[in-house]
Amino acid sequence: MSATTPIAHDAACIFCKIIKGEIPSFKLLETKYSYSFLDIQPTSKGHALIIPKYHGGKLHNIPDEYLIDILPLTKKLVHVLGCDLDGPTGEGYNVLQNNGRIAHQEVDHVHFHLIPKRDKETGLIVGWPTEETDFEKLGKIHKELLAKLDSDSDRSLNQ
Repeated sequence: MSATTPIAHDAACIFCKIIKGEIPSFKLLETKYSYSFLDIQPTSKGHALIIPKYHGGKLHNIPDEYLIDILPLTKKLVHVLGCDLDGPTGEGYNVLQNNGRIAHQEVDHVHFHLIPKRDKETGLIVGWPTEETDFEKLGKIHKELLAKLDSDSDRSLNQ
């Protein structure tokens, strides 16, 4: 790694141990910034994990150069797994990334699940509770978020 590439490891982290080769894995692909391997408790055939080689508990803790590397690697694995069929029908896949225990994250190292969805019985099964549409409420939230985005943009320009 170059001097500009930060490295962070947590000696107790199972994924950091996998990256360092202290714990064996079924490695698929590895780059300067990322490591991918088969999940040992898969929800479907080919269920893979893609992790940055930087220890951070949540997505916002990971340097951009590591995040930039994740999706092209994931895309390559989609092809290798044969999940790259075009169109809305047939086999598909999910890319899942959770942050924090309340959001179902079990290992405190950012990781992306690539889960082939070949049939209704295997792969990710999602429940998605929704609220009734309230355009007034959405409008208020939209204005709040735009104000924060403007504030953040002003701050980043002044740094």
